Amino acid sequence: MAARKAVVDPEKRLQWWREARFGMFIHWGLYSLLERGEWIMYCERIPKSEYAALAGRFNPRKYNPDEWVAAAHHAGMKYMVLTSRHHDGFCLWDTATTDYSAPKTAAGRDLVAEYIDACRRGGLKVGLYYSLLDWRWPAYWLGPEKAPEAWAEFVDYVHEQVEELVTRYGEIDILWYDGGWPWNAEQWRSQELNAMVRKHQPHILINNRSGLPEDFGTPEQHIAAEQRPWEACMTMDELWWGWHSGDPNVKTSMTLVRTLVQCVAQGGNLLLNVGPKADGSLPAVQASRLKGVGEWMARNAESIYGCSSPCGGLEVRHFGWVTARKKTLYLHVFYWCGEELVLSGLVNKVKSATLLATGQELKVAKDRDRTIISGLPRTAPDKIDTVIKLEVVGEPEGLGPYDSTFWQD
Repeated sequence: MAARKAVVDPEKRLQWWREARFGMFIHWGLYSLLERGEWIMYCERIPKSEYAALAGRFNPRKYNPDEWVAAAHHAGMKYMVLTSRHHDGFCLWDTATTDYSAPKTAAGRDLVAEYIDACRRGGLKVGLYYSLLDWRWPAYWLGPEKAPEAWAEFVDYVHEQVEELVTRYGEIDILWYDGGWPWNAEQWRSQELNAMVRKHQPHILINNRSGLPEDFGTPEQHIAAEQRPWEACMTMDELWWGWHSGDPNVKTSMTLVRTLVQCVAQGGNLLLNVGPKADGSLPAVQASRLKGVGEWMARNAESIYGCSSPCGGLEVRHFGWVTARKKTLYLHVFYWCGEELVLSGLVNKVKSATLLATGQELKVAKDRDRTIISGLPRTAPDKIDTVIKLEVVGEPEGLGPYDSTFWQD
């Protein structure tokens, strides 16, 4: 009998993820052909047979996941999460559970296998998204009470597909569930499901969307710090996850960088989505935005990787945010203050202050809890986010909210 794989301590599982801070989400599937977002089957009430016919056209001749990995790497991302199956039920891997899959239709390829191989070649951690719900199954809509036998069959199907994903491709780093609503963990048999996953993949990280808390939370389309590991998943445009060729209003590189900083400054990660075209290529506008993020990260990655929330009691709202690692604070200056910047609330003495991107030394003085940084350029060296690095004596300590005594001479 094969030996049972050892259980891995949750904190050890999370160690690389906390260091990484930045990942790429990829929504890609049949819906990419219609160029109107990933919910198009549901939103336009497309009949199953009509939608399924798209599989005969989905042949992504420009699909080269090494290019996705390169784009993620140059943007400073450390992991990737691909939609192996979205709510439309179409599988991108070679599943034995259905013929409704890429290898058995026009694509003729196991797209998940190629993606995983590319991640490993590029040194990025591998994540797979899997939607529990499937719009094509009547049992999903009826639920366990109205159709108990059909529901049981459907849940068996879900469990079998997940087991395929965690047993066929070697080590998988993240399992990213979605689509559990409106049913609960007991109805999905999530405890059984996740126990099976961890039996095969002891080091895997599992998100909270199977109805169980597991390793990390997933606020969607907003930043919401949690009292546990968390990751904000956000689109590059205003709404769509899958490719939308209409006016997507893609966010600027500045907005994306500042979103990343806000996540890290509050102790979280950012999983930033791209929506490739049906042929497998990244839209030019999305590639351009990632390039801009990467240029900033090349200068300032030290203020992101392995960083987290600073000590409490610092007043930063007049200039931006602060990230921290041990005895170092990184001041992310979104709103330039001119030749002098004041950080209030920091108790510690400051050993040095420099511009992170260039290493230029700055003058620093202390006046009670006020840290006064001078010798700055008149205008912001980096309009996206200029980072000032402070090395302090001892673990950073904040003074807390003001009271009337702080205003006295």
